[in-house]
Amino acid sequence: MPQVGTERAEPPVERRKVSSQQKLDTPHLRSMLSAAELTRRPSRPPDYAGENRALIALAQVLATSPGSVLQKLADTALDLCRAHSAGVSLLEEADQKKRFHWRAIAGQWAPHLNGGTPRDFGPCGTVLDRNAALICSHPEVDFPYFGDITPLLEEALFVPFYIKEQAVGTIWVVSHDDHRRFDAEDLRLMTNLGTFAAAAYQTLLSLNASRQIASIVESSDDAIISKDLDGVIQSWNRGAEALFGYTAEEVIGKPVSILIPSALQDEEPAILHRLRRGERIDHYETTRLRKDGSQIDISLTVSPVRDAEGKIVGASKVARDITQRRRSAAQIAILAREAEHRAKNVLATVQATVHLSRGDTPEGLKQAIAGRIQALANVHRLFVESRWAGAEIHNLVEEELSAYSQDRETSVQIEGPKILLQSDAAQAIAVVLHELVTNAAKYGALSVRDGKVQVEWSRAADGRFVLRWTESGGPPVKPPAHRGFGTRVMDRMIRAQLQGDLHFDWRAHGLACEIVLPM
Repeated sequence: MPQVGTERAEPPVERRKVSSQQKLDTPHLRSMLSAAELTRRPSRPPDYAGENRALIALAQVLATSPGSVLQKLADTALDLCRAHSAGVSLLEEADQKKRFHWRAIAGQWAPHLNGGTPRDFGPCGTVLDRNAALICSHPEVDFPYFGDITPLLEEALFVPFYIKEQAVGTIWVVSHDDHRRFDAEDLRLMTNLGTFAAAAYQTLLSLNASRQIASIVESSDDAIISKDLDGVIQSWNRGAEALFGYTAEEVIGKPVSILIPSALQDEEPAILHRLRRGERIDHYETTRLRKDGSQIDISLTVSPVRDAEGKIVGASKVARDITQRRRSAAQIAILAREAEHRAKNVLATVQATVHLSRGDTPEGLKQAIAGRIQALANVHRLFVESRWAGAEIHNLVEEELSAYSQDRETSVQIEGPKILLQSDAAQAIAVVLHELVTNAAKYGALSVRDGKVQVEWSRAADGRFVLRWTESGGPPVKPPAHRGFGTRVMDRMIRAQLQGDLHFDWRAHGLACEIVLPM
């Protein structure tokens, strides 16, 4: 986007008749106004049905095509606010957050896609500095480079959004003539879209981390191969090319038995049999064939690959020349497995969350979807910290209850041994804890000052994981008349996906819940 300081005739901003009370308390920024100005204007009535449809469409795009969700967000803002242009501006680590990058634009400013403005000299930066939604009128008055951006900005509404309380960008709508002026309904809509933008962008960051893992696998010196349950090769990285001499084009679609010497052909059926039972084969030392017919001694690690429902559909194999022990085979196997299915599992879980979410109002629907997606995003961050080994249950519980444990030290008690949960179990527990915390904050122990919540977990004698949630000191509890959507979400996560057990005890003095998972 151009940033040219060409002198221009100053536009007659005074025709807006803005009072001194409506302007910001920084006198040199004549183009930036408080969003409180919108409450003084006539406002159109809310269209909750249209907003509801737009939020559902956004959630579906996030679940099925996350790479395009920011553009869908800009298109939605353009449509709902009847604007002439709309977009999303992001601060990015690549340039140390020195600039806002316009990564999605709809409407008349679409040719400026991937342009941007300086962090410390522009409307977006002012919005983040003020930590509030702002109106902008003729920004070229204060930021001369806007004079070269056509069509000119007559009026704009900027709303900030945050991830983990850190400002990361703005979502905005623009009018290019004085026939369209924004009102309080536009501010309400854009505030809701800003909340959705935060959840969507955090999901994108999680998926980008998955792509980085895929890049690690592709550039690994180890041979990393995937196959289906018939032993047919499905993927083949550069390490496999170097180790065995075949290119990916030569072997994908062929049986993995072409790599096995005739005297060891019985190994593959035995390996497939163990995989179907869900077994993982660690550091199995054997011999394989190169393309030129020579044999090589390798250490082989084979892990079952599961689809979104947990069904075993294939295997990932890591083969390493025993003479070149440069990395941990077990860790690379985890990387291979996660790179194979990470994005698919994330999107399947988001899709299930969207389908099980309902709200009586657009705000309720937005909070239900955003809250559950945020719970998943939090556990994904723990996966990154453990290099995808899983999530430590204590960290997961602390994450969900952090908002209630900082200022109420005796109200939240957490107790249990150190246990690392695998990804499927961790995601399920994260969503269940989110539902329990939300319910307690609305109706239970966390809704009153003297309420208490105790979360404890252990490993039973038979190896199963047991978590107990106990509330006390809250309002009197009555069993619900029907199963709510939160209960259905928990039931699907625990019973349907993980074959676990979930029990509620609606005691008069507080809800108790017990979760049991196979490990």
